[in-house]
Amino acid sequence: MRLTRLELYERVCNAPLSKLAPDFGLSGTALAAICKQHRIPYPGSGYWTRKSLGLAADLPALPEGSDEPIELVPPVARPRQKKAPEEAAKRKARAAAKARRLERHPLLYGVEEHMRKTRVVKDGEFLRPYKRILPDLISSGEALPRALSIANDLYLALDRQGYRVHIAPPDDGHRRIQVQEQEVERKDRKYGRYDTGSIWGPDRPTIFYIDTVPIGLTLTEMTERVTMRYLNGDYHREDSRLVRSMKPWQLTHSWTTEQDMPCGRFRAIAYSPKNGVDWSVSWQDTEQEPLVNAIPAILKTLSASRDTLKRLMTAEDEAEAKRKKEWQEERERYERREDARKVAQALADSQQQLAETIEKWGKAMAVERFFADAEERLAGVDGERRQHLAGRLALARAMLGSVDPLDFIGNWQAPEERYRSKFDPPEKAPAHGATKEE
Repeated sequence: MRLTRLELYERVCNAPLSKLAPDFGLSGTALAAICKQHRIPYPGSGYWTRKSLGLAADLPALPEGSDEPIELVPPVARPRQKKAPEEAAKRKARAAAKARRLERHPLLYGVEEHMRKTRVVKDGEFLRPYKRILPDLISSGEALPRALSIANDLYLALDRQGYRVHIAPPDDGHRRIQVQEQEVERKDRKYGRYDTGSIWGPDRPTIFYIDTVPIGLTLTEMTERVTMRYLNGDYHREDSRLVRSMKPWQLTHSWTTEQDMPCGRFRAIAYSPKNGVDWSVSWQDTEQEPLVNAIPAILKTLSASRDTLKRLMTAEDEAEAKRKKEWQEERERYERREDARKVAQALADSQQQLAETIEKWGKAMAVERFFADAEERLAGVDGERRQHLAGRLALARAMLGSVDPLDFIGNWQAPEERYRSKFDPPEKAPAHGATKEE
């Protein structure tokens, strides 16, 4: 379609570009570009709004310009050039590989930085980070990148199966097992200087759920037994470059020992974090197959272990309920024994106090007879001697206190006042031949 500038100006002033453009086979954006190219002004959205409300609105004036016809040609879609199948496959593979490299499990963000903020460690020891709430990873500084890579692949594979890997909440009662870090299990342990090194572990286990069954997961770098030589004030590996470069005479005053040191190979351990359930399974690096290649087998084994773990957990719950019931029964028997002992003790103490009260009363009666006899004899004394003796007798009575038997019995405590049983007293058996109603 061919139009002059004036004709196109009149058309764009009579209708919005979005409604006018389809008449030319164009989009509103393409028609606006043509207007700008040929210096043709068109009303904006505010003009059409005011016009729809019946308000006055001014049209932009058409500036002077060429009167040459304008060709309005709808764009022709160009067919997309097909690329070779081999190139498309390569691009797709590269995109997939890049996506895998960039994919990281949310639990591992920032973990490397926290793991390297560690307490002082000697060569040949695992990292001991200050932060205690971290994924369950045990690694030396040199092997940490590979540990994070294996953990990332394993966590993502579990997530894709619907098993979300996370750190256990603090109040769910899950525990972390003792991790065996030796590649070849030995009876003795020689990790750390003087064989007393401690291996860091997180405060909470890393777990995931298969349905309702919790499973703990830990990844540890293993240790191997190596020979260490004491040289120049420190221990070095016997196969290290420093020791191999020494002359025989330089090794005269050195000695060797054995030590467990990180070997760069890893072991993944899945276990039951429920107390009382002894179940675990592990996979580790081998010369034939690295650990990351065993992830499909790990997923298959864990999925197949769900029913076994559920049975073990149910059995443990029943055993725990039985132990709790037995403990409560034993506690009740103990409390009943203690209650009976306290009742008997209260009775014995009450009887003893009553006997002592009667004995004191007997002594008091003897004193009372003494004072009564003294008062009778005082009646036969005259003069100043009588007055003196009466004062002495009053002082003696005041010093001894009350000799009233009711005062003695008032201070006595009955057995029920000393201790009252927490349990109902046993019912007395009915007499021979009598019924319960009688």
